[in-house]
Amino acid sequence: MDDRRPGRAGTAGRGGRRRGHHAQDGRGHVSSHEELTLARVALTWLAEPGTRSVHGLVDELGPVGALDLLLDGGAPQQALRESVAARNRAGDARAVAAEALHRADRLGVRVVIPGDDEWPGTVEHLRTLRLSDARRRVDIETAPPLCFWVRGSWPLAEALDRSVAVVGARAATAYGTHIATDLGYGLADRDWTVVSGGAFGIDAAAHRGALNAGGRTVAVLACGVDRAYPMGNAALFDRIGDTGLLVSEWPPGAEPLRPRFLIRNRVIAAGTRGTVLVEAAARSGATQTTRRALALGRPAMVVPGPVTSAMSVGAHEVLREHSEARLVTGLAQVLEEVGRIGELAPVPRGPERPTDLLDDDARSIVEVMPRRGRVGVDALAARAGLAVRTVLRKLSLLEELSLVVRRDDGYALANPIDRAIRAPD
Repeated sequence: MDDRRPGRAGTAGRGGRRRGHHAQDGRGHVSSHEELTLARVALTWLAEPGTRSVHGLVDELGPVGALDLLLDGGAPQQALRESVAARNRAGDARAVAAEALHRADRLGVRVVIPGDDEWPGTVEHLRTLRLSDARRRVDIETAPPLCFWVRGSWPLAEALDRSVAVVGARAATAYGTHIATDLGYGLADRDWTVVSGGAFGIDAAAHRGALNAGGRTVAVLACGVDRAYPMGNAALFDRIGDTGLLVSEWPPGAEPLRPRFLIRNRVIAAGTRGTVLVEAAARSGATQTTRRALALGRPAMVVPGPVTSAMSVGAHEVLREHSEARLVTGLAQVLEEVGRIGELAPVPRGPERPTDLLDDDARSIVEVMPRRGRVGVDALAARAGLAVRTVLRKLSLLEELSLVVRRDDGYALANPIDRAIRAPD
C-alpha cells in the first residue's frame, strides 16, 4: 500500500489548484480562477453535463464567454436555447452557481476544473467518444466534464492515475458479490484505486472490498456528493469520503435523476485504465459503461457467470457482440489487461502428476506397466516399442524417482502410481 497520507490536495491552494491561475477567453478577456470556476458551474446548471455544443462553445469562447453567450440567448441550437431559457426562469445562473460554491465550502467539498493540478486529463479523451449505435441523448452528448465536485482528501488525478472500474448489477447474486469483493480487495491490496458508482450490489461490494484492504476507492455519483443515494449505502459513502473520494459533476444537493446515472457512466469509463463488468442483466447501465470503455479503446473485461442466471445475460452479450472485450476470471487476468507490458497472468493448470516431468520414453514405459503384478524388461521393451538398452536406462531413472520398484522377476509400479494417475486428460 502507498504510505503517503491523504491531504496533499491542499498543498497548492484549495483542491490542489494552481494559485493565481488565469485564462483568456475567445474575446480576449482574462478571467481569474474564481470567474472560470463560477462560469463552469453555471454552465453545468444550464445544460446537463456532456452537452457537446456547450463544450464546443467553451473551447471557442472560454467558460465566461460561453456563459455570456448562452445567457444572451445566443445558443447555436434551438433545443439548447430552449433549455437555457427554461433554467433561467428558475433562477439566475451566476447566483445559483455562487450559492452552490458557498454551500460546498461549508461542506468541505471542493471544485476541480481543467487547469487545476488535480484535474484528471484522461477524461479529455471523451472529446473523441462516438458510439456507433447512438440514438438517445445520453449516448450522443458524451463531451468531457466542465468541472468536478470532490469530497475527500486525495488529489483526484492521483487517485485516478492507477485505477480500475468494477461495475455491475444492483440486484447482484451471491456469486457476483463474492467476485466483486475479491476484485476490489485484490486491486486495492496492490495499490490500484477501485472506481465504481456507489450503487447497491456489485458497486458496493467492490467499494467495500477496497476499503477492507485499507486501499483507495472512488465513487462517481449521479447526484450531489452530500447526498447518500441509495440511502442504504450512507455509511459506505461516509467511509469512502473519509479515506477515498466521492466525485460528481453535479453540485451539492443535486437530485439523483435517472438519466444522470447514464451520463456519469462515461466518466467512470474514461477516468480509469480499464473497466471490469461483474454481472449485468439484459438492460443494465453497467453494460453501457463497458461499451463506453470499448469505444474509448480502454481495456474492457467481463467476468462470466452461470448461463442460467438473468444477471449474466448482459455480461455475456457484451462478450458475444464485442470481440475486443476480454473474458477474465480473477485478479491476475485483470492486472494482465491493465498493468504494464509483461505482467502476464499465470496459465491455469491442473494438479501436477508424478509423471509430468518425464520424457516421452520414460512416460511410455510407465504407461505400459501393468497396474498389478510384475513385468520383465524384454516384455516392457516390446510393449513400449523401445530398445532393451533404452528401457534399462529409463527404469533406473524411474527407480530413483520412486515410480517403479525392482522385483526378483521384473519391475512393478510403486504405490500410489496407478492407471488413474497415468490416464491422459
